[in-house]
Amino acid sequence: MSATSLLTESAPGPAATATLEHQLPDATDVLDPAAARAMLSGNIPADEFRAAMASLAAPVTVVTCYDEAGIPRGLTASAVSSLSLDPPLILVCLDRGSRTHDVMTAAEAFTVHLLGPENEDLAKKFAGPTDQRFANVPLASGPTSFHAPQLADSALRLTCARYATIEAGDHTILVGRVAASDCLGIPAGGLVWHHRGFAHARPVRGF
Repeated sequence: MSATSLLTESAPGPAATATLEHQLPDATDVLDPAAARAMLSGNIPADEFRAAMASLAAPVTVVTCYDEAGIPRGLTASAVSSLSLDPPLILVCLDRGSRTHDVMTAAEAFTVHLLGPENEDLAKKFAGPTDQRFANVPLASGPTSFHAPQLADSALRLTCARYATIEAGDHTILVGRVAASDCLGIPAGGLVWHHRGFAHARPVRGF
């Protein structure tokens, strides 16, 4: 039996349809426009929002820059996304309560390091104490390292010029124009933050 015939045979007749329509309340009876507007004017509780966002897998990256004294600074960031192709823009969301926030938003350039499953320790390190983040971390040399610190163990590094900063709630959206891409020739990315822990993303074959 085809899906079409099954639907045809199971569809209610005119009398049944009238009964169903009589039983179903009109949308305006459930929530009037004023009540709908009032609902959208509020916020869900913070813990409920965190729980919902924990279900959203996010890339784990390390973002680095130099401060005014030329000292390397950096942090682990998961709220990172491409923004535009022309010009090539990328965004990083920074907590304004972070000790690295002011340095990062004031820097003329920064580098976003895409991490792989092998970089869990690196991600943990840059989420730890600020004065220990670069301890025993090998840095790469090259033209882009003049603008921002380059972590040698990252498979893919995107060096950006600061393009814009946008205040959004308790965060600042740092937008960078991607000026250079350094790739070690091995798969990049794949380290994600999901349900408050690290997870490893791998390509699905056949697509």
